[in-house]
Amino acid sequence: MEEVKNNEWIEWLQTIVTALILAFLMRMFVFDVVLVEGSSMHPTLESGDRLIVFKLGYKFGHPDHGDIVVFKNPDTPGINYIKRVIGIEGDTVEIKDGKVYVNGKELVEPYIAEPTLGEYPKTVVPEGTIFVMGDNRNFSRDSRNSHVGFIPLQNVIGKAKIRIWPVWDVTIFK
Repeated sequence: MEEVKNNEWIEWLQTIVTALILAFLMRMFVFDVVLVEGSSMHPTLESGDRLIVFKLGYKFGHPDHGDIVVFKNPDTPGINYIKRVIGIEGDTVEIKDGKVYVNGKELVEPYIAEPTLGEYPKTVVPEGTIFVMGDNRNFSRDSRNSHVGFIPLQNVIGKAKIRIWPVWDVTIFK
């Protein structure tokens, strides 16, 4: 009887250790939970929102127009930013008269807080980078800022897939 109890404890311990290792590996390589801090993505995201960020997707592909991505700021690598992809490598991005143009076409942006102030000269997004902007355009430190600039693809951590907090505002992003 004593031997059966010992075997049961060993099985429980193995199960718990295996679960912890799997959870660690999943979080390290597949997904992470990220806290939104600040208002640069308002009205889409609010400070205090929690997101599930899928890390694996960009290991096999690249960010696409409209993706909400988490990335390491090239200027301060210890700080992660959350922004929307506006331009991908080879695209021409321009801001004039309060409107954003990609490859000469005006973006339809139902997600922004207000029209974009300021101008941004017609610029080609370099190879291996993306151009990102916050949805709260006039209060966002993004690719228009020289301290952020174009985001190297290797700095992209992952794509925001689901808002899980607050629970009354759970959202799945495209």
